Amino acid sequence: MAGLIAIVVLGSGALDTARRIQASFPDSRVHGLASRVSADVAYEDFGVHLRELYVAGAPIVALCSAGIVIRALASCLTDKGVEPPVLALAQDGSAVVPLLGGMRSVNVLAREIGAALRVTPAITTSGEVRFGQCLLAPPEGYALPDIEQGKRFVSDLLAGETTRIEGRAPWLDQAPLPRADDARLAVRITPFAAGDEHSLVIHPRCVLAWIEDASAADDIAGRVRLAMREHGLAPLALAALTAPASHMASEALADAARALDVPLRFCDAAPFDAGPARGIALHVHDVPIDARSIGRARGTLTVIGLGPGSAELMTPAARNALLAAQDVLGYETYVRMAGPFRDDQRVHMTDNREELQRARHAFELANEGRRVVVVSSGDPGVFAMAAAVLEALDEGRLEHPEWRAVKLAIVPGVSASLATAARAGAPLGHDFCVLSLSDNLKPWSVIEKRIAHAGEADLVMAFYNPLSKARPWQFDRAIEIVKRYRDADTPVVLGRDIGRPAETLRIVTLGELKGELVDMRTMVIVGSSTTRVVGDWVYTPRWHA
Repeated sequence: MAGLIAIVVLGSGALDTARRIQASFPDSRVHGLASRVSADVAYEDFGVHLRELYVAGAPIVALCSAGIVIRALASCLTDKGVEPPVLALAQDGSAVVPLLGGMRSVNVLAREIGAALRVTPAITTSGEVRFGQCLLAPPEGYALPDIEQGKRFVSDLLAGETTRIEGRAPWLDQAPLPRADDARLAVRITPFAAGDEHSLVIHPRCVLAWIEDASAADDIAGRVRLAMREHGLAPLALAALTAPASHMASEALADAARALDVPLRFCDAAPFDAGPARGIALHVHDVPIDARSIGRARGTLTVIGLGPGSAELMTPAARNALLAAQDVLGYETYVRMAGPFRDDQRVHMTDNREELQRARHAFELANEGRRVVVVSSGDPGVFAMAAAVLEALDEGRLEHPEWRAVKLAIVPGVSASLATAARAGAPLGHDFCVLSLSDNLKPWSVIEKRIAHAGEADLVMAFYNPLSKARPWQFDRAIEIVKRYRDADTPVVLGRDIGRPAETLRIVTLGELKGELVDMRTMVIVGSSTTRVVGDWVYTPRWHA
């Protein structure tokens, strides 16, 4: 089944059934209405969320009435050939109804869910009811090139015609198809571009293409298509592009794989006898190819920010990276915030002070071709793991040049300073700076100098890591410096655990501020000379005198 299965629930009454289904499908997440249920993925609007999943091609298992699903997706229904599997289930699991995705094995998914719940799915597809198989939805590793021809073929069988099987189709061996050796109709399993009005052609994805030299900036996808055509091979028979590992960072190869809609794998040598040619070599296997068994993919390392702590404040891009990850690394507290995880995902939790070791480990995993995510709280680029990952890459440029081929991405998150400012109003409405009071990685003298410069510049100051047991006096010293440049009635925002269940927000004046009011989990925002309080809100005007 392509894509992560989205099990969508509207309330807690369906959660038990959803978890039973999830136990049978590692590639699934439970999506719950944020105001009613705590789930793996929270959403605010059922219709909008369902349409987003549908457009993204995610298989949808909705635990609600079929009518609700139909009305939610009605505006999206255009091309039957590309719609993902969509099923409606009774909340208690007593009914399984496939609705959409007949061409994408929805009935197969319905049977699997039915087996997990011990109920018989309500399958109504004529051909499948009659023959026990959906001929228009071949299994993974096979592709149907002409859906309209396929529909006519099935109609002829339902009208009384017989058929014969040409080629290897093991999933049809036991199917009760009306067969005859001299049948006019034929199911033809072939990688070649051949067919007629009496044939249902199905292409096994059994062709590998080896791209010896990807350095040229020409049209690789076009050259592969031409090579396939010259050998009489159907485009849908292509299983994967393969190339030397030295070309792993080639954007031209990545573009070609996307254009051809096939996986891209890298090998130290050609996975078949490609001969002396330096262009494109093709190899036709006897059976469909599992591309994952060939070489390795280009590894990815994505550094994400979880936001301040609540699921609602995690960005969709960060959530999608977590869903796609094979390995998740981070400080134990943050990794637990990122869960729950599937059984097939590996979790690596370390101490908060092991940032460079964690970053190096992430590159080692990604270099194996794995999809790796490193998690931070807040934004990964603000006193967090993005800088550590880039530092590891920089330091390893001589000893580990292969790390440069890893596809690196930094996904932003909502930082603690921004989350606290939003709760308070708009204290960062004008120029501001962000400072860490931790002297673990820089001398205290540098911190003092920067505080003084920020105070003289009349910037709003957001302080991270204000106080710890190992640094009991620095915060009061920092505030002494600030007081040289600010009046005692300057507003100060104290946000502790913002975005988490125990969050607290307090507004005090600079004159009232002291170390006993803060700890390491407190974000401190000290206003500028223009910051003011209106009711319960704090803001800094966008103008400055």
